[in-house]
Amino acid sequence: MGWQFPQGGMAPYETVEEAMFRELEEETSLLSDQVDILAMTNGWYFYTLPKYLRRKSRGRCIGQRQRWFLLRLKSDVVDINVGSVKHPEFSEWRWVDYWYPVREVIFFKRKVYERALSALAPYNVVNIQTRMGDDSDSKIVGL
Repeated sequence: MGWQFPQGGMAPYETVEEAMFRELEEETSLLSDQVDILAMTNGWYFYTLPKYLRRKSRGRCIGQRQRWFLLRLKSDVVDINVGSVKHPEFSEWRWVDYWYPVREVIFFKRKVYERALSALAPYNVVNIQTRMGDDSDSKIVGL
């Protein structure tokens, strides 16, 4: 089983926020009014696919350029439904510890995940509550 956050392409007419909300809905069925944006990375994060994967894509994709968002779910977790979308890209989702994805993501994305989660960590409300004495665990959703 692999690990990945919702992600996708950005149309030329979209802002990064519009693309994020479109991809979030396409991959999780969550709408923009069901989440709050807590933070976004300041710049673009890049990774390059290993050569063996670039050959499989016949040169169409050599890597990705990404902006990362930290979102707070405002609706109920039952609203997350990866199977109800038109073309499901994921078979399941689950809440995990904030740093779990860095350990579990495929090797060539690991540095980007670590950089992005480190940049967003100060805005993670649960991390802030924990530092202030709340015993809640910090959790994020992944697919």
